[in-house]
Amino acid sequence: MPTVRGCNLPEDLLYDVENHIWFTETGNGNVRIGMTTIATAMAGQLVAFTPKKVGRKVRAGKSCATVESGKWVGPAKSAAAGEVVAVNDDVVGNPSMANADPYAAWLVEIAPEDWGSVKGMLTPGADVAAPYEAKMEADGFAGCG
Repeated sequence: MPTVRGCNLPEDLLYDVENHIWFTETGNGNVRIGMTTIATAMAGQLVAFTPKKVGRKVRAGKSCATVESGKWVGPAKSAAAGEVVAVNDDVVGNPSMANADPYAAWLVEIAPEDWGSVKGMLTPGADVAAPYEAKMEADGFAGCG
């Protein structure tokens, strides 16, 4: 598993490095979306998670959920457009799960509209270390604690 500045980045995921979001294919044509360890480390302890409701559309590059910590409120942006088909209710009830294990605590699952095109723009886990090192350097982020 690649590790950049103490932040784990599993190889079996696809990454939107710019927005600190990971994607994984569920095997039924849908994709699950979550926040990276970098996202949760930068945000701090999460206190609220408000996903789009099942059946709602997500536009590419727009929010699929709002995430809130003690020092930050912002969108979890999906690189893929599609319809929300599932929400992780466990994270809704206990947002700090995403701090404890951001790769188990997925946020939403969507049925993507043009996954083939989007997938090609994401960074595979095996290749994510160098882009994340550059992003963390540019953002002045020292790393995960």
